[in-house]
Amino acid sequence: MAGAEIARPPVHRITLAQLAVLVPLCLLLLASDGVRAYSVLCGGLIAILPQAWFATLAFRWRGARSARAIARSGYAGEVGKFILSVAGFAAVFATVRPIDGLAVFAGYLAMLVIQIIGSWLLLTR
Repeated sequence: MAGAEIARPPVHRITLAQLAVLVPLCLLLLASDGVRAYSVLCGGLIAILPQAWFATLAFRWRGARSARAIARSGYAGEVGKFILSVAGFAAVFATVRPIDGLAVFAGYLAMLVIQIIGSWLLLTR
């Protein structure tokens, strides 16, 4: 007798929504200030890529028999997300010149807001 399958949450939609906001925003900014545009893009990608890594690992397993693997993947995903975020900021601020630091953090925070709202919407369904 097969158990009930719980569908994986469509967390990839959050990543797609973030990209759907980030790319047009950067294209609009490009018309007025190129440095600000790629600074916002860098900050946005620093938020999006680690979150996508976490979501991939966290939702890889399903079912009660996989509880230990689920917990391990969640921890590994969170550690990886933290390391990727720190490495992203370090790489951007060490290599990208000229850079608008405030725009980097604004892009990062904007993507975090979309991530939080998207997660909330998925949980309330």
